[in-house]
Amino acid sequence: MFETVKNAFKVKEIRNKIFFTLVMLVIIRFGSELPVPGVNRDYFANWFAAHTGDAFSLVDAFTGGSFLNMSLLALNITPYITSSIIIQLLTIAIPKLEEMQKEGEEGRKMMVSITRYVTIGLALIESSAMAIGFGRQGLLETFNAINVILVIAALTAGSAFLMWIGEQITDKGVGNGISIVLIINIISRMPQDITSLFQQFVIGKSIAVGTVASVIIIAVIVGMVVLVVLLNDAERRIPVQYARKIQGRRQVGGANSSIPLKVNTAGVMPIIFAASIMEFPVIISTLAGYNGTGVWSEILRYLSSSYWCNPSMPKYSIGLVVYVLLLIFFAYFYTSITFNPLEVADNLKKSGGFIPGIRPGKPTSDYLNRMLNYIIFIGAVGLTIVGVIPFFFRGVFNAEVSFGGTSLIIVVSVVLETIKQIESMMVVRNYSTFLSE
Repeated sequence: MFETVKNAFKVKEIRNKIFFTLVMLVIIRFGSELPVPGVNRDYFANWFAAHTGDAFSLVDAFTGGSFLNMSLLALNITPYITSSIIIQLLTIAIPKLEEMQKEGEEGRKMMVSITRYVTIGLALIESSAMAIGFGRQGLLETFNAINVILVIAALTAGSAFLMWIGEQITDKGVGNGISIVLIINIISRMPQDITSLFQQFVIGKSIAVGTVASVIIIAVIVGMVVLVVLLNDAERRIPVQYARKIQGRRQVGGANSSIPLKVNTAGVMPIIFAASIMEFPVIISTLAGYNGTGVWSEILRYLSSSYWCNPSMPKYSIGLVVYVLLLIFFAYFYTSITFNPLEVADNLKKSGGFIPGIRPGKPTSDYLNRMLNYIIFIGAVGLTIVGVIPFFFRGVFNAEVSFGGTSLIIVVSVVLETIKQIESMMVVRNYSTFLSE
């Protein structure tokens, strides 16, 4: 990986793309510190501190602290991520969107435009809810129509600006711009979290205890990174052979190929979906100011990750079991809408390809389904391990960090994909240079 980056800096075109990306990231971090006019930042910091440990920790990690600082980029790219997920799911339900997706470059541009409009709409809704809901409770220094409109305009513009930066990075920089914006936010919080862990478990302890704690912290972080890398790269290759055909006097075909089935086909989406469902009631109740008791309060404790894996309150870990079941369900669900075995089998049949020992058509589709089910289960187990480890250490040892399995999977996945893209750019450049000589 380091050799790839080193070689990339030797190529002027790629070096300029990397520098452009770095400049955009500096602008993002600068914008994350600019406050929204008329906002009482102390109020929001105190409010956030009282509710940290729940869903808001993940929100703060995804926004790189700008949500906690109530900066111009407080909403960050979360509206865009939500919009992309909504459009992707609607593509399955609405035939018109599915047709548009298959129309090549023009269809892709239309889908991008729709995603942009939905992003702005979601940003307006979220900023309005924050400005009005929190404004009444003390977020705004002066709660009036002008300040509310100012906050809504500032937060919506900040989200749109980040969406634009992400697109510019994709066009003129390296990697997927939106993903790059997301990981710089997550990475910006990691040094603070790791420092907090060492202050809590290492500094001030005896040499023996501090050493053991340091080894455990480093081993857990390295182990999770290795597991995520394996999940991202692991795949099962299904061999495919193409029938030989006679065209004129030549014999063509007969080549061997394979269908790569990734172990973690769904990526990080199952964790995001499962966490969203578990945390949605908690977020709504918190924003509504609900602090009551009774049955609903008890249900919220089961749903809140703050109570999971706590030895003094083991019954609330039932919520963790529900979370794991949802994660496995969404691993199968998301894969089913992104990979269609029947379509793959039909394409193989039309192109004269077949899996050795398996008849073309429905038998091939059934075989791919069986293999996919085994592979998805392995990937779901791996995702479960990565997702549950932070909850375990937080519940048992009170190790509070903003980044967890979700953030780690995103960071590792994006870094690996970006490195692969840089390698591809270098290969294309070397190939073009070879042809021009």
